[in-house]
Amino acid sequence: MKLLLFLFGSALAAGLYFVLADLLKIPRLATERALISAGRKERSLVKSMETLVLGWSLKLAPLIRLDAYKRRRLETKLTAAGLDMTPEVFTAYTVLKPCLILLGIIPCLLILPILTPLVVVLALLTYFKESRRADELCKARMELVEGELPRFVATIHQELAASRDVLRILENYKKHAGPDFAHELDVLTADMRSSSYEAALIRFEARMGSAIISDIVRGLVGILRGDDGRMYFQMLSHDLKALELQRLKAKAAKIPPKIRVFSFLMLMCFMLTYIVIIVYQIINSLGALF
Repeated sequence: MKLLLFLFGSALAAGLYFVLADLLKIPRLATERALISAGRKERSLVKSMETLVLGWSLKLAPLIRLDAYKRRRLETKLTAAGLDMTPEVFTAYTVLKPCLILLGIIPCLLILPILTPLVVVLALLTYFKESRRADELCKARMELVEGELPRFVATIHQELAASRDVLRILENYKKHAGPDFAHELDVLTADMRSSSYEAALIRFEARMGSAIISDIVRGLVGILRGDDGRMYFQMLSHDLKALELQRLKAKAAKIPPKIRVFSFLMLMCFMLTYIVIIVYQIINSLGALF
């Protein structure tokens, strides 16, 4: 009986949804997916669930109220993470997705109540995951950018021996930079052409929010003001190489334990080979004596 009621309720909800969608001129799911995917950097289409949640988040965004500081901070974070959302849409998306998962409690209570705590835990995990999504993307993107900075500083140091044109140095390096850093340099060089060089570099520093980039911008501003800069970037290149070595050592220290086990097995095999040879030689020596 409960199963029949559940099926009847599902069919009624689906029918009401299609009727209201036709009356309110809601676009089809495939059309909405194509429209959302058109503004994304990735070529693949977004998932159907993400499309529905984003569509509803856009409608709920006008109801979200954020104070000026929190909105400005979240907007900077979303821009750095490469998420094409307003702070209100992102907040609505972060809250709406777990709420939709919580709706799964209704069928669980009707069919299998023991699964209700699992649905609640899944909704909480989804909320924390989505709320940290921008931070994780910013961290991953910043790691990629900072991985290129030692080579970038070394290139600046070499270029200063022949030219002091900061814009030309940045444009030359942009051709060989990675996708993320090349995009940031695109924004920086375009800003430098449309305004003063020093102001564009300061905005670049504020946009990236990295201590290493702050040191690089400080040196570039000094060059614009007439400083030599070669010794500064030589010392900075030396420091960044040391930091890069520490980063590689920390990355190597995170080798999975399985690889260490296999390394230990290889060592044991080498030792066993030597032991077998030594024992064989000892046996031959004893046989010759007797």
